[in-house]
Amino acid sequence: MTADKEEDHRPWGYYQILADEPGYKAKRIVVYPGKRLSLQRHRHRAEHWYILNGEATVTRDDEELHLKAGQSVDIPQGSVHRVMNPGAENMAFVEIQTGDYFGEDDIERLEDDFGRI
Repeated sequence: MTADKEEDHRPWGYYQILADEPGYKAKRIVVYPGKRLSLQRHRHRAEHWYILNGEATVTRDDEELHLKAGQSVDIPQGSVHRVMNPGAENMAFVEIQTGDYFGEDDIERLEDDFGRI
């Protein structure tokens, strides 16, 4: 297993890679209060998000889901999605990616609060 415990910081929070293997990649993602990731989709991977602590508002295509610690959601390959932390504390979740490619260049941003389109 080639896990990089370094934190990769972004304007919305940070993530750590827990595992990066053929067929899957796992990250622990922390989202700061009031922040959200870009509205995006992936052509090469599906994702499963398991909320560790805090609250999450998840957009998945035309749905808006409100999740708490212990709940999870599946993001199918090609689905338009984003996650937001509506709470006052950091929110953390584990993201399990499955597919044939996990590079950061497989992120197609459709909207972004930080001008990264």
